Amino acid sequence: MEGESTRQQKIGRQLQRDLAEIIRSKGMAAFGGAMVTVSEVRVSPDLSVAKVFVSIFPSAKAPQVMKMIQESSKSIRGDLGRLVAKQLRIVPELVFFQDTSLDYVEHIDELLKNN
Repeated sequence: MEGESTRQQKIGRQLQRDLAEIIRSKGMAAFGGAMVTVSEVRVSPDLSVAKVFVSIFPSAKAPQVMKMIQESSKSIRGDLGRLVAKQLRIVPELVFFQDTSLDYVEHIDELLKNN
């Protein structure tokens, strides 16, 4: 978040809430039974691109789920456009990334259990 303007941060948080709602409304079945959480959204300075970080549980399904998300990114962007039409002039292009911080936590838990 360092270097981001207050406006970028504010829009990022709003997009995070909206995208979380869109993904939740699609249901786990849409993503092969995996739970998908929008952990962070970073918006470019010109607000044209939003990097969307998603956590996927269980992480074993992550490659398959990321593919599903990327294939449905246009429809997700369309849904987002309907939600933010009044706040934003342009709906940013969505670029999805997997947030692996939960995998790290899972790994630490495993290590602690085994000791």
